[in-house]
Amino acid sequence: MGVRAQFKSRGGFVLAAAGSAVGLGNIWAFPTQVAQNGGGAFLLAYLLLVFILGYPVLVAELLIGRHGQANPLTALRRVAATAGGSGYRTSAGLIGVIGILGVSLILSFYAIVSGWLLGYLLSSIARLLGCSQAAGWLIHPSPLRDGVLMALFMLLTAGVIRQGVTQGIEQCSARLMPLLFLFLVVMSGYIVLQPGALAGLKIYLVPDCARLLNAPLLISALGQAFFSLSIGVCAMMTYGSYLPRSENVPLVAAQVVFFDTLVAFLAGLLVIPALFVAQRQGITIYDQQQQLLSETSLVFEVLPALFERLGVLGSGLSLLFFGLMIMAALTSAIAMLEVPVLCLTETCGYSRRSATGWVALGISLISVAIISHFNPLFNGIVALTTYYIQPIVGLAGALLVGWLWQRVSLLQEIRSGYPNVENSLFWRIWPGYLRFVCPLLILLVFLAQWW
Repeated sequence: MGVRAQFKSRGGFVLAAAGSAVGLGNIWAFPTQVAQNGGGAFLLAYLLLVFILGYPVLVAELLIGRHGQANPLTALRRVAATAGGSGYRTSAGLIGVIGILGVSLILSFYAIVSGWLLGYLLSSIARLLGCSQAAGWLIHPSPLRDGVLMALFMLLTAGVIRQGVTQGIEQCSARLMPLLFLFLVVMSGYIVLQPGALAGLKIYLVPDCARLLNAPLLISALGQAFFSLSIGVCAMMTYGSYLPRSENVPLVAAQVVFFDTLVAFLAGLLVIPALFVAQRQGITIYDQQQQLLSETSLVFEVLPALFERLGVLGSGLSLLFFGLMIMAALTSAIAMLEVPVLCLTETCGYSRRSATGWVALGISLISVAIISHFNPLFNGIVALTTYYIQPIVGLAGALLVGWLWQRVSLLQEIRSGYPNVENSLFWRIWPGYLRFVCPLLILLVFLAQWW
């Protein structure tokens, strides 16, 4: 067997892992959650909870992957083996199967939504070239359009995965993530200077501290913190398996959390003021019940209407915005597709190119089925994966590391990249915190879906 692929540098890993975490949830869902749940109070609660819940579990998932040096299915079994007993290994393997199935189903609907975004990006280009008929087709909902754009997005994703870890994932992330940050800074800088933006900035940045004790707000922030870091989809275990043992896992996990949170913050700084700029332009952003419109309406109706009213400059902003969305979607989709591809190559002996083709085809067929029967399947798969599979896999990872992984073996794994970890504040707090507090918080996220 050849030498297993690894990320060439810590920076490459951090950008790739941050790219996995940074997705449509950060740029699409997070700003709307902020606007609907108390503005600055939600932002403050989210920032606290992403470190209280997200960081400890992220460290655990990265450690599982690095210890196993294998796909999540094998890595989970190897960690469970430190506790002894075949029952633990079997249960851990089952969790791996659930996680791989879950991430594949998530990618099946994620590719459809990403295809819509790709259509709006291509439509902006078509308008600039004077191809109004093509521009209209690209944004007009239809099964044919959805299928074509989904397939195009999956081809982009598979093209990166076929190139491998260093030439594909690392290089793509190293190019896209800096561009994503640049686009966010440029666009948010422009938007906050527009008439009406100040109202959005006040809502976003000035917290109403009395609302911090509001239970629905805290539950929403807890859920957003959990899901925004790709916890419970095996992607971080997969990327962790490519991490050299010389790397300090608690440090790189903190860097990933920082960049993921920074992107979410900048996205809010762009989208929320943009909504009130749109309102100043006469565009409706609230429904008849005075509730903010849904994420889909905001992204595919409100913001395009704003860009259209800004003329030629708006066309450029539309290109930047939907280009930004595609970059965020692509970096997350790459991480999701890598999970089943790695499993197929290591457990069944397929070549990377062959495995990528078969997995991408299988997921695309699921996407086609969703498009053909959209209303029952789309919402059903979203609920199955986000309400059940992600919390279950996230909880299992926390319990596995916190309760089953022998403390001496766990310390040795962390010490390989952090020699003095046993004398650190991290080691005094993290094991017990992961064992008791994180499972309770994850259970709260799970139960909150039904409150």
